[in-house]
Amino acid sequence: MSLAADLAAGIAALGISVPADAQQRLLDYLALIGKWNKAYNLTAVREPKKMLTHHLLDSLAVLPHVHGPRVLDVGTGAGLPGIPLALARPDWQITLLDSNQKKTTFLRQAMIELQLGNVEVACARVEAWSAPQPFNTVVSRAFSEISEFLALAGKHCVKDGVMIAMKGIYPRDELAHLPSEFNLRSVVTLNVPGLGAERHAALLQLAAAA
Repeated sequence: MSLAADLAAGIAALGISVPADAQQRLLDYLALIGKWNKAYNLTAVREPKKMLTHHLLDSLAVLPHVHGPRVLDVGTGAGLPGIPLALARPDWQITLLDSNQKKTTFLRQAMIELQLGNVEVACARVEAWSAPQPFNTVVSRAFSEISEFLALAGKHCVKDGVMIAMKGIYPRDELAHLPSEFNLRSVVTLNVPGLGAERHAALLQLAAAA
């Protein structure tokens, strides 16, 4: 199958809805990563079909658990999961935060080429960054251990918002050391089509909001 057919089948298997034009822009985004990867080392995954499952579908799998309209992607790297989420939900405002200047340079170029009017890019360390207002969802994908993610990024979430830590295997050890200010709502299994590896998302919120 073509990449377009693989993407459409993967989206259908995830049970989510992504407009046809957004699906094409997701593929354009994948091509953009491939183009910039040689110079900017955005990802170790370089084969297009593998990038589709490991990056696009993996990012989109968390979509049902994300609440808009304001979403912060911490340690976004090449824009994952933030750019796929922004393409799937153009009515949301997504902020991509990363301290790596090369990666944020790529993200700003991606914003232009993909015409992402609902995306902002910030180049800063999360603990030093000041957002103009807090976010409904703060998400990270392979950013840090959960306790560190909550300690550094928790201040950016609204009181009744959700913090989402995307993980591989069930993060049992990490969940045993949560800061007292946060409660675990649930850990959901993300079934990513074609990935052949475990994926989980820990959903957390401020204890006062639980």
